[in-house]
Amino acid sequence: MGLLRLGERGLQSASNNLNFVYCQANRPAYAQANYIMKRRTAIQQILILAGGVVLLPSCLQSSGKASIALSHLDMTLDQEQLLAEVTETILPKTDTPGAKDLKLHLYVMKMVDDCHPEEERKSFLQGLKNLDAYCTDAYGMNFSGLTPIDRERALLAISNKTQELPEGLNEFYQIVKNRSIDGYLNSEYVMKNLVVWELVPGRYNGYFPVKTAKING
Repeated sequence: MGLLRLGERGLQSASNNLNFVYCQANRPAYAQANYIMKRRTAIQQILILAGGVVLLPSCLQSSGKASIALSHLDMTLDQEQLLAEVTETILPKTDTPGAKDLKLHLYVMKMVDDCHPEEERKSFLQGLKNLDAYCTDAYGMNFSGLTPIDRERALLAISNKTQELPEGLNEFYQIVKNRSIDGYLNSEYVMKNLVVWELVPGRYNGYFPVKTAKING
């Protein structure tokens, strides 16, 4: 009985499809033209929508927002680039990749956004905003314009609090330094190339030579 019903439904569906094709083929010319125009309009709208979705990330960047999604931090693209220069000063490129190569500034941003309490997030942003003003007062130009040596001196002075600092600047530096080191040590590059890791540390060697043991008694 079930197969018979399925057969009836299949015949009915085929009949409906044939009726649709017949009706489309015998529609008046003006009706067919109207149908084609509606279909073309729908296709154009879909293509426009798809193009807008593709261009959305670049539009967000051009608006000055950070390149990654953040839930709590409100950072601009300029601030993100400044943070990248700070992390690169802490972990510069030598014969191994530096902080910018490993994109540690993005790691710092994401960790502060996800894992730090609100008070520390505020200090992080305040310190980041005050960094350029501090460097301009102390060295005559903003952080990005300093030489690598002057950048190191600036961060060292901030770390040691050798003078009165703007609000949040020392807290900002400590967060960035700790998170940069954490991100570097846990990066794919370090784990694959610098860390010698064994699934089961240690091994048994039954042929290892030992001195003859003397047993009393």
